[in-house]
Amino acid sequence: MAKIKTASDSLTIMTNIVLPNETNSLRNLFGGELLAKMDRCASISAARHCERRVVTASVNHVSFNHPIPEGGIVVLESKVSRAFSTSMEIYVDVWLDDPIAGKKIHTNEGIYTFVAVDEFNKPVPIPQMEPESDLEIERFKAAFRRRELSLILSGRMKPQESVELKKLFCQ
Repeated sequence: MAKIKTASDSLTIMTNIVLPNETNSLRNLFGGELLAKMDRCASISAARHCERRVVTASVNHVSFNHPIPEGGIVVLESKVSRAFSTSMEIYVDVWLDDPIAGKKIHTNEGIYTFVAVDEFNKPVPIPQMEPESDLEIERFKAAFRRRELSLILSGRMKPQESVELKKLFCQ
């Protein structure tokens, strides 16, 4: 793989207004609707990073911290937090934008994993990612710990083979 990319190379921003058919009985955006929007946003970031077709491998974490009401303006921002050999972790931040009051509320966040694939849907190597900002560096480091934990839980790695998790728990 030739080029090392930055997180900002994969930055994707999507803005939508919450329509009545997207809301639950409390007139807030359905969680499933938000998950679909987050998945689409993250998939664009993944494709921008690797310049390949991508598939969602997992949704690793989603938090629902603040409801998004009908008529609200929802802004999704995603970018690659870390690239591995054929997979990449994408962090998605969700904001409720109130242009009248002039404020944005961070409502949700999610962490997705995507895999780059060829025309036969086989995983292919992807460029590495170099974090730049303090937040990107923090997310980059945490992505490695999350990956180790995922590998351990799936039985593909033994706990004693861990590098970063041992640092957290065995000192």
